[in-house]
Amino acid sequence: TGKVNAFTTHVDFWFLATLGGGVICSILSLAKLLEIGFEWYPIYVAALFFGLILASVPAVGKMVKQWSATRFVALAIGLGLALCLAFAPAASENTNTFYLMLCGVVAMCSMIIPGVSGSFVLLLLGNYQLIMIQSVNQLRAGNLQDSLPVIIPVGVGAVLGLLALSHFLSWLFKRYHDNAVAVITGFVAGSLAIIWPWKRPDEVIIKGDEEKVLSYESYFPQLDTSFAIALAIMVVGVVVMLVVEKLSASSSE
Repeated sequence: TGKVNAFTTHVDFWFLATLGGGVICSILSLAKLLEIGFEWYPIYVAALFFGLILASVPAVGKMVKQWSATRFVALAIGLGLALCLAFAPAASENTNTFYLMLCGVVAMCSMIIPGVSGSFVLLLLGNYQLIMIQSVNQLRAGNLQDSLPVIIPVGVGAVLGLLALSHFLSWLFKRYHDNAVAVITGFVAGSLAIIWPWKRPDEVIIKGDEEKVLSYESYFPQLDTSFAIALAIMVVGVVVMLVVEKLSASSSE
């Protein structure tokens, strides 16, 4: 109706704009660094994710107002779902337009859910490097022909996911808050098995000039310098998450 000020107040526009600006800045500034990391130091990148997610488990769990037998069952369900994903065949990179839209929908929905990372979900879907690294770096280099066919479907899916599921999730958390958070806590805890840094390809197929990894085999590393560095990076991830939680708590007081 042309009431711009009323609209910006109703949707808390400046909060969303600040949040979105931070997301865009972080993607543009870290895309190249992560591309190098995934290519040359995949174990260290996974170790950082592992530390971030590890510290998220108690942060999400403490949101349950009162634990009970029902909540522990919900926790077990979330844990079981994540472990099923951990032992399922790994999703491979997929450039299909509808799959990219699905990635946008799921990633945006996961960003609404506390404790679940949109980037982590894209890792599970097999398209993290394609969307967050390759396409972003191509966009920065001015290669619109290769970047926009990826970014646009993901963006459309993200908007659709936000519009379609934000009200449902709001209703869910209002009606079944503790059970929902308990499921999420279990899922986050179980996802540590998925993001375990030390994996080797177990089943690989060749498609044209590309190799597609269908499954990985986890192993425990040797206690060498590489392991010590990865462990230190995990600790950095934990500390970063704890600092963010502390800042969040202090700003809400």
